[in-house]
Amino acid sequence: MTSQIKTFFLLAVLTAIILFLGGILGGRAGLMFAFIIAMVMNLGSYWYSDKIVLSMYKAEELTPGDSPQLHKMVEELAANAGIPKPRIFLVPQDSPNAFATGRNPENAVVAVTSGIMRILSPEELRGVLAHEIGHITNRDILIQTVAAVMASAIMMIANMIQWATLFGFGGSDDDEGVNPIAAIAIAMIAPIAATLVQMAISRSREYLADETGARISHDPKALAGALYKLDATARNRPMNAAPATENMFIVNPFSGGNMANWFSTHPPIEDRIARLNSMASRV
Repeated sequence: MTSQIKTFFLLAVLTAIILFLGGILGGRAGLMFAFIIAMVMNLGSYWYSDKIVLSMYKAEELTPGDSPQLHKMVEELAANAGIPKPRIFLVPQDSPNAFATGRNPENAVVAVTSGIMRILSPEELRGVLAHEIGHITNRDILIQTVAAVMASAIMMIANMIQWATLFGFGGSDDDEGVNPIAAIAIAMIAPIAATLVQMAISRSREYLADETGARISHDPKALAGALYKLDATARNRPMNAAPATENMFIVNPFSGGNMANWFSTHPPIEDRIARLNSMASRV
């Protein structure tokens, strides 16, 4: 299953969970209220995501005079991808990592840590930049926001179901209604399922960004080599990062992906490297 098809399928699963919970809750007004609140919260963060994240990490914009080689790489890769050149920011942290943000290609940002500038070769750094530009090209920030809206709505509706069940409200339109114990159990399981689906979407987009980055850089092995170095370093030098932004980085900023795969926002590094090496063998 390709990454694009998998993403569509997972978004459909989130939609199905929302509709299923709506059927249990019964009232359309409550369902719509929860969805609207979730949408407002997440779209607000999406619209201002670049400012929020860059401020959080004390990132400073780099001018062409500050880092001419970096700007030249980004300009070339953006041209290969057919998007405007993103702005470039430096995050003052020793742990090597990178991320992209911005609501669309016209307002995009690529950020790199000071640590990544020291440990990667120019070819490997170019591979990382290509990966981040791949995220921008694939509109991953928008897709992640849609997934977050749905997951947040599921959590809010699940809470409404629990409260409604405790006080005897809600239920389906038929005569028998829904078993209260079953309703509470479903309301507890649904947010966990939504979180797992949201993480699966994040992993799928990482694979796609690797593929896109390898294509626009014409050098899959350079990105594979960068991922190996970044993962090895992240295990010993975790980043001072907020858990809510974990999915934004090219590698897990905390432990290099030691968590169980189902509960990780990043695919296993070994799988990503193997896919990139496979692409290199076909070039």
